[in-house]
Amino acid sequence: MPTGTAVELLAEPLKLRCGAILPHRLAKSALSEQLGDRRNGPTRELAELYRTWARGGAGMLCTGNVMVDPRALGEPRNVALPTVPSVADYQPWARAVEGTAAQLWAQLNHPGRQSPRFLSRQPVAPSAVPFADRGVRSVFAKPRALTGSEIEAIIDRFALAASTFVDAGFAGIQLHGAHGYLISQFLSPLTNERTDAWGGDAVRRRRFLLELVRRIRTEIGDGIPLSVKLNSADFQRGGFGEDESLEVVRELGDAGIDLLEISGGTYEKAAMMGMARESTVRREAYFLDYAAKARKVSDVALMVTGGFSTAEGMAEALRSGALDVIGLGRPLTVDPGLPARLLAGADIRAERLCPRTGIRLADSWLEIQWHTQQMHRVAAGKPVELGRGAIRSLVHAGLSDPFNAFRRVRG
Repeated sequence: MPTGTAVELLAEPLKLRCGAILPHRLAKSALSEQLGDRRNGPTRELAELYRTWARGGAGMLCTGNVMVDPRALGEPRNVALPTVPSVADYQPWARAVEGTAAQLWAQLNHPGRQSPRFLSRQPVAPSAVPFADRGVRSVFAKPRALTGSEIEAIIDRFALAASTFVDAGFAGIQLHGAHGYLISQFLSPLTNERTDAWGGDAVRRRRFLLELVRRIRTEIGDGIPLSVKLNSADFQRGGFGEDESLEVVRELGDAGIDLLEISGGTYEKAAMMGMARESTVRREAYFLDYAAKARKVSDVALMVTGGFSTAEGMAEALRSGALDVIGLGRPLTVDPGLPARLLAGADIRAERLCPRTGIRLADSWLEIQWHTQQMHRVAAGKPVELGRGAIRSLVHAGLSDPFNAFRRVRG
């Protein structure tokens, strides 16, 4: 049974630098919903999903991947900003949280080289670096290096997307700078081999992200929360490491972001999937050690997602001072009302209920597909189906396209 002190910690409001106040410390982190329409616009099902989550008590809801360029998709049913966007198209989604205390933030992204062949014959990236893994290369074509003018145009697209979503009624903006997408590609020396103003050393590799922060802050003003999701490391030899990541944290704090969400890994090294050491699992939170280090270099509010299961464990992490916001992802696909029940003092766990086959590769697909299918049931107004079996889920997903399934892991 959670203690009164634990519930009080979870229920404490958080004032961000910009002045916005999160109603409590439980947030829904980004999950790739795959609920855009054929033209990559938001659907009624997407609004229904977020309406359900808002009524379930999450204080902040971060959308999954909203791609800033309709020609650069990570998945076929991503929501993507059209060439000439209309604010009205996104207002029903924004209104989904009305009548609740929840704040809806839009996560903006560009896949860079992580756009599969059936969507992009030649994706773009900081440099023309293909995936090292042979199996992954069969799914993703070798990218073309962006020109300087194209980089500036992508920054313009991010800025336009941010202003569009804020004008539509979204309460905040998050930039996806993790998991091997374009921002992450600029940060990593493995994928950014440029020698111009956008690469060549650590300072120039982070210029793209910092320029995005500067432009978007100019577009949305000082009173709207601006967040970045950042890798603690990409866990690849010679790649974006912890020391360099902490320097980025320091500069993001100086640049005036309001919330930093900590994650890690890429689709080649998927730390964000919960591949944690046993000691980390016992403590519940992934990336907590890194969060404590990030706290020493910046006073920006920190959010950690992954591994939390009990109110006491969440409160312990908050009490340590290493973070300010508890991120919940997959647990909310099977229990959309989990935040409200935790805040009410219920003795419950954020459990992982996905079935297993015992075959590692199949189970990696299953973990993603089973939770995606639960989201789609909620979006259709149906109850979650906890008894949905492994074989049925995998058949539904389509084993002929495993990497498209794999890409649905997170926003």
